[in-house]
Amino acid sequence: MKRISLAIAAAALTVVLLPRLASAAEQLDRIDQRYASAKTPEEPNFQRHVMPLLGRMGCNGRACHGSFQGRGGFQLSLFGYDFKGDHKALLGGDEPRVNTEKPDESLIIFKPTNEDEHEGGERYKKESWQHHVLRRWIESGAVYDEKSADKLVELKIIPSEIIFNKAGEKKQLKAVAIWSDGTQEDVTPLCRFKSNSSQVAKVDARGLITADKPGDTHVVVFYDNGVVPISVMRPVSDKIGAKYPQVATANQVDKLVIEKLKKLGVVPSEQADDAQFLRRLSLDLTGTLPSPKQIEAFLADKSPDKRAKIIEELLSTPAYAAWWTTKLCDLTGNNLDALNNVTPKRGRASQDWYDWIYKRVDDNVAYDKLVEGIVLANSRNQGESYMQFAKAMSATYQDGGKTKYADRDSMAHYWARRTFTKPEDRVIGFAYTFLGVRIQCAQCHKHPFDRWSKDDFAQFKGFFTRIGTRGVSPESKADFDKLTKQIDLKGKKGGQGRKELEKLLAQGKAYPFQEVYAVKPRKQPANKNNKNRNRKKNKNRNRRNVGAASAKLLAGETIDLTKLDDARKPLMDWLRAKDNPYFARAFVNRVWANYFNVGIVEPADDMSLANPPSNAPLLDYLSHGFIDSGFDMKWLHREITNSRTYQTSWVPNETNKMDQRNFSHAIVRRLPAEVAYDAIRQATAADVRVETMQQDLAGRAIAIAGVSSRNRGRGAGPEYALMVFGRSTRQSNCDCDRSNEASLLQTVYLQNDRDVLAMIDRAPRGSTEGGWVNQVARELGIKQRPAQAARKRRPPEVQKRIAQMAKRMRKLRQAGKTKEARAMQQKIAALVRRFPAGPAFASQKSGKVEAASMDTEKIVRQAYLRTVSRYPSDKEMATAKSYIESSDDTLGGIRGLLWALLNTKEFIVNH
Repeated sequence: MKRISLAIAAAALTVVLLPRLASAAEQLDRIDQRYASAKTPEEPNFQRHVMPLLGRMGCNGRACHGSFQGRGGFQLSLFGYDFKGDHKALLGGDEPRVNTEKPDESLIIFKPTNEDEHEGGERYKKESWQHHVLRRWIESGAVYDEKSADKLVELKIIPSEIIFNKAGEKKQLKAVAIWSDGTQEDVTPLCRFKSNSSQVAKVDARGLITADKPGDTHVVVFYDNGVVPISVMRPVSDKIGAKYPQVATANQVDKLVIEKLKKLGVVPSEQADDAQFLRRLSLDLTGTLPSPKQIEAFLADKSPDKRAKIIEELLSTPAYAAWWTTKLCDLTGNNLDALNNVTPKRGRASQDWYDWIYKRVDDNVAYDKLVEGIVLANSRNQGESYMQFAKAMSATYQDGGKTKYADRDSMAHYWARRTFTKPEDRVIGFAYTFLGVRIQCAQCHKHPFDRWSKDDFAQFKGFFTRIGTRGVSPESKADFDKLTKQIDLKGKKGGQGRKELEKLLAQGKAYPFQEVYAVKPRKQPANKNNKNRNRKKNKNRNRRNVGAASAKLLAGETIDLTKLDDARKPLMDWLRAKDNPYFARAFVNRVWANYFNVGIVEPADDMSLANPPSNAPLLDYLSHGFIDSGFDMKWLHREITNSRTYQTSWVPNETNKMDQRNFSHAIVRRLPAEVAYDAIRQATAADVRVETMQQDLAGRAIAIAGVSSRNRGRGAGPEYALMVFGRSTRQSNCDCDRSNEASLLQTVYLQNDRDVLAMIDRAPRGSTEGGWVNQVARELGIKQRPAQAARKRRPPEVQKRIAQMAKRMRKLRQAGKTKEARAMQQKIAALVRRFPAGPAFASQKSGKVEAASMDTEKIVRQAYLRTVSRYPSDKEMATAKSYIESSDDTLGGIRGLLWALLNTKEFIVNH
C-alpha cells in the first residue's frame, strides 16, 4: 500500500514540476548537468531517462540482462522499448531490482556501483549523475504510467552533416529529443553512438567524432525509438570547391552524383568507349551479350543519339522481359520446392509464376499494378464462380489447351507456397520483397538498427492472418465437393493420388483445385466490451481461421479489419501511396544495384534507419520520379542508363580508385549465374544462333522459370553450372540468396568442365545448329574427327562431392565464416588436382590450313567480338594470328583461341 501511495503522489508531483522545468518552447539542459547534484527537485521519467540510461550502460544488451535467458535471475527486453515489461521486471519477481522504501538498497544501485558484486563490473560510480538519476527515480516512487506516456516526435542531431579537413579533427554531436507534449530536451548523454566505418570516423560514448582516413560514412545516433544517421566526410583530394573540374552532366542523376563527389574531392572517370558501353548495357538490361553484327553496326554508327536509341531498342526485346522477370522471380520467391501440389502437374506452378510476371514486364505494366496482382491475389478472377475457375484452370493444364495462366487477373501462387503459410513468415517475406526491410528481428525484440518494436511486428502481422490457402472458400465448398466425388481415391495417396487426379485432365474434365482466397470477417455481436476484448482475442483468432480484428501499418495508422472483405486492401493502398517511405525506394534501389554492383542503400534489402543511403537526394529523386511516372519500370531503366554516371568507364583515376559506393566509376563485377551460362553458350554458338539470342528465348538460362535444390548435379542441363555461378536459391527472399562472388570451382568449370568443352565442339544435330568452331571448320573445308575417346572424365562421385562442397562453401560465405569457407575452397582445389578433367579436344587434330587459304584476321576478330565484345588490339591480333597460323592443327588453334578468351577475366565479368 505504501508503494502504491508513493507512486500516486510521485505522479501528481511530476505533473506539477515538469511545466516549471521547461515550457514547450524552451529546451531542457543536458541531464548530466541537471543531475550533477543529488538535490535536484526534478523527477526522472522512466521512458525518457531511466530506460535510455540503462540502454546506454549496456544493461539490456545481448551480453547482459537483454539476453533471452537474462542474467542473475533478471531479464530486460533486448535493446529496450518494452517499457511496461521492463518496468514490471524492475519492480517485480522474486528479487525486485527496485526498493522504493530503501532506495540505496535497490539492486540497480547497489550492484552496478560495486565491481565485486556485479558480474558486469562497475557501470557507474556513486554520486555520479547516473547514480542521481536512478536514485531520484526510485525515491520518487519508481513510476511508469503507460497511458500518459508521451511519444518521441523527432530526434534532432546537430550538426546534420560534418566535413572534416584532416585526420584528428573532432566534432561534438548534440542530440535534442522533441516529445509529443512539446517538451524539448538535450539527451546527448542518454544516446548511443555508432560509426558505420571507424576507418573514416570514430565516435566515443559521449558523441565526440574524430576524423581518420579520407572517405565518407555515417555516424548513427540511437535514443528511444529514434535512429538518426549523420553524414561524415573527409575529402580524398584537394579538388574541392573552386578546384573541382567541370564535369558534363546528362541528367539530374548526374547532377546529384556530382554534388556528392564535389564534397569528397572525387573526380569521375572518363566516359566508357562505345564497345564497353554496349557490352555493359546489353548484359545489364537484357542479360545477353551483344552479337558481333550488333557491335560492328553500333561502332560504325556516327549519330550523336545512338546510345539513347540502343537503350530503347534493347528495352523492346524479349530478352529484356525475360531477364527482369527472372529478377522479379528472385525477389518474389519463385521456388519449385515450395510449390509442390499447388498444380496437378509438377513444375507448372513455377512456370505459371514466371509466365504471369513475364507478360506484365513485356507489356510494361506499371510496377504497382504488377505488385497489386500478387499482393491482392485470389485464385478466382473477379465474378468467377468456382466451377468456372475449375474449368478454366483445367483447360490451362490440358495438353494443347489455349488457355494461359498468364492471362489470369492475379498470381495466387505467391500465397500458396508451403513455406509461406504462417503469418510470421508472410510478414518477413513481404517486408523483404516489397519494402526492402529486414523486420525479422522485431519478431522477438526491439530492432537494434531500426524503429521497429515487437509490438510493431505483432500489429503488422494482422494483415496476413486472413488469407486462405488450404481447401476452398466457404462459398466454393459445395462445388468443390461435387467435383471431388467423381474421383475414387480410396487407398491412393501421394503419387498414386496425383496420377488419379491427372487422369481428369487427360479426359478433359474439371479438376478440383484448391484456392487462395481472402477470408471474410465474422460478424461479432454488438457489445461495448468488444473493443477491449479484441486485442486479447487477436492471438487466438487466426487459429480459428478468423484472422485479426485490426492491424497497424508500419509507422502508420491502425486499420479496423472487421469492416473489410480483404484485409490486404489497405496494405496495397499504403504501398502505392506517394508518402510510403519504402515501396518505390526499395524497387528503385534494387534496380540501381543491378547497374552499379551496389545499391544507393547497401545491402539493397536492408533499408533500416541505421543503414542510410550513400546519396539520399539521389534516391529521393529517382523514387519520386518513379512514382510520378506511374511506376513505369522502363522510365527507371532509361533514367539510369542514359546518365553519364552509368556510362562512365571502369578505369579509375587517382581520386576515385578507392571508391566503391559513390558511383564515380563502373565497378567490375562477375556476371550473374544465368547470364554467365548464356554468355558461354552464345560465345561458342554458330552465327545463326548468336544473332537471335535477344529475340529467341529457347534454351536461355535467363528464361528458366523456377529454382530447386534438387537435380543440381551432372546430367541436369544447366543446373550444375547455375549452382557453380551462384544462382539465387530463392529460399528466404533475402538478396543474399544469390551469390556473385568468384570461386575456384568457377575457374575449374570454365577451364575443364565437359559441358563447356562440349559447347565449344558442338556439331549440328537435326534442326539444332552447331557451334562456331564447327561453322569455321565447314567454311575452311576441314573435316572434324570425333573426340569422345580423348575425353578424360572425372569420376561421377567425385564430381558430386565437389558440387556438395561448393554448396557448403557458399553457405559459409553467406554466414560470414570466411576462414571456414577458405578451408573448404582448399579442399575443393585438392580434389580438382587429384581428379583432373582433361580437354575434350586434346587429340582432335584436323590438319593444317595454309595462311593464304583463310582470312585469319577475320577469324580472330570474330572470336574477340563474340566473347569480349570488342576488336582485338594490334598486339592481340598479331599474337592470335601467329598462334593459329603456326599451329600444325589449324582448327585446334582456332579452338584454343576461343577457349583462352572464355577463360579471361574480361569475358566472365561486366565492366
